[in-house]
Amino acid sequence: MAEDTPVLDTLLGITAVSVEQGTLEAREHMLVRLAALVAVDATAASYLLNLGAAVDLGVTVEDVQGVLMAVAPIVGTPRVVSAAENVAEALGIVIAIAEAEAEAEVIAEAEAIAEAADEAGGGRV
Repeated sequence: MAEDTPVLDTLLGITAVSVEQGTLEAREHMLVRLAALVAVDATAASYLLNLGAAVDLGVTVEDVQGVLMAVAPIVGTPRVVSAAENVAEALGIVIAIAEAEAEAEVIAEAEAIAEAADEAGGGRV
């Protein structure tokens, strides 16, 4: 467990154990978890913690939409609308992180190229 993210690491560990020890297939397990998140009106952060694992297991946008439609008669319109907003927010966070990582990678590559050019040029101006 990382010292700087003990709560996050614990939550991710709990998720992994629940998938490993559950009797459902991993993909279906994550669909049920998403339905439970809708039912409890979970925050975007909760979706963020679960959507990564869900996507890794093959859950698609269409699957998430299907879950929202399936639970709507039980949990009601307000919870489904809230869930849709929170899923969108979580996906926005994922996209922002991916963009930041890509930008950092480009900057690192540019710096490496500049450093190699400096070394090859012998420091001449």
